[in-house]
Amino acid sequence: MFDQCLSEPQHVQYKGGKLINPKFDQGLRGWNGFGGAKIEIRRSSSRNNFMVAYNRSGHNETVSQKIFMDKGHYYTFSAWVRVSEGSETTVSAAIITKENTKRIIASGNAYPGCWTMLKGGFQPEFPLQTEVYFVCYNKTVDFWVDNVSLKEFNKTEWFEHQQRAIAQVRKRKIVLEIRDKLGKPIQGVKVNIKFTKPFFHIGCAVTETLVQYKKYQEWFLKKGFTATVFTNQMKWYWTESRRGIENYTTPDAMFQFFKSNGIEIRGHTVLWDKPKMNQYWLHDMTPKELLATAVRRIASVMARYSNDIFEWDVVNENMHFNFYEEKIGPQASGMFYHIAHVIDPNATLYLNEFNTLETPGDVYACPHKYINNWRGIRSYPGNENLTVGFGLQAHFKPIRPLMPYVRAVFDYLSETKMPIWLTEMDVEINPNQAVYLEEIMREAFSHPGVEGMIVWAAWRPGMNCTGLCLMDDNFNNTPIGDVVDKLMAEWRTPEQNGKTDSRGLYKFHGFLGDYTLTLFDPHSLNKVTRQIKITNKDPNPVLIPIFI
Repeated sequence: MFDQCLSEPQHVQYKGGKLINPKFDQGLRGWNGFGGAKIEIRRSSSRNNFMVAYNRSGHNETVSQKIFMDKGHYYTFSAWVRVSEGSETTVSAAIITKENTKRIIASGNAYPGCWTMLKGGFQPEFPLQTEVYFVCYNKTVDFWVDNVSLKEFNKTEWFEHQQRAIAQVRKRKIVLEIRDKLGKPIQGVKVNIKFTKPFFHIGCAVTETLVQYKKYQEWFLKKGFTATVFTNQMKWYWTESRRGIENYTTPDAMFQFFKSNGIEIRGHTVLWDKPKMNQYWLHDMTPKELLATAVRRIASVMARYSNDIFEWDVVNENMHFNFYEEKIGPQASGMFYHIAHVIDPNATLYLNEFNTLETPGDVYACPHKYINNWRGIRSYPGNENLTVGFGLQAHFKPIRPLMPYVRAVFDYLSETKMPIWLTEMDVEINPNQAVYLEEIMREAFSHPGVEGMIVWAAWRPGMNCTGLCLMDDNFNNTPIGDVVDKLMAEWRTPEQNGKTDSRGLYKFHGFLGDYTLTLFDPHSLNKVTRQIKITNKDPNPVLIPIFI
């Protein structure tokens, strides 16, 4: 629903929350023209009231309402927006304080002829008397809005929602049904259950120092990460800095270590649309030469690791940059994804972008535009049914993340039914770095659309931690490392010991993942060991029949 353009706006969420007259059924009550805008109530053919800012001459000439926000509370925002004419127009919702401080809380697209949903939120760090207003970046059109909501949640309510979502999405009630070979239930069978591997991936980025330091390798394996990504070592400028001379020595060694230890690897990145991240010798090529060379690169790296890399970032950051589109044509990325799928059909292909999750203020990367970009990739002939996941780099600035906005982004992108990953997650150094990282990880883990996250915390000796660091040079935890350890432990099922009941059943609630079951029947002295895997495809509860 969030990514669709509809003939009529959908119902207002949470009855408007804190807002007065959210459906405009009471005329202009509670609302004002913002920036000198002229506003009025109009009625659709279906007798639905909506607000219009007309005869506009500035981006901020829209509508507003004054509200008070409490410190530390979570405010989810939504509205249905439209423009009177023209083409796609970028719009934002924002707040402004009495001190004239402005903060965008949601961004998206508005269209003539249909309504789209704008969704986001805010989380103030101190009490605020503020005003919610809109920004329509095409000042020549009338701005329409309807069914606006600003819902307030306290910390307890927000956390409880996360916990309910985790119980529903990340866990299952698991029922072991133990019977003898004749099918008769066995009472009193001793049951031991060990959780061996989570279904949800949490990983950590690494550099080439991994192959140079044995203690680094031991640290990584001890942590229990199930996935990794190489920060630079698989990128084109690393494997072919000089034209025609490929060198995969370093990524091959890194790859072999993780493959031999059963760690999944994300391929990052096949191509990069940022001009300065492409070798100088690529810039002077003709379009035909560049296309042939790029296709050779795709085949080189993807065929080398085919069937062993489980996910590939194919074209990095192609919403902010357009190196290949500018030189080859507007469908360059779509073509590259098509070729990538042919070369490695078993891998999931991903887009990978910054600022979609981190800030609603980057209108080039807002969720609406990310979905449009995804649609553009799938519009290339042969890509119509291609799975193309959403990579969210998640490089957060040293300020409080807007968790209501983060949740809204997950909601938007999950409407496509495509997988979502936080691919390069970090928070810049600040006194609350560990707190902010925990908030982000909890929100991601609790959302059903997210399938994994990579902590962008690669280690180099003597780097004095200028970013996100999980350990020091002696491989002792930092406060960030403590947070990651705590969450990974919290999201594992504790070891279970017990006995089957009179119906031969043993029940427990556990996280999705792999388990080793050891069963001992004291009557027959039979002992059985089984491996089971519980995934998000399994029903709730899951019945596991076992005969011993």
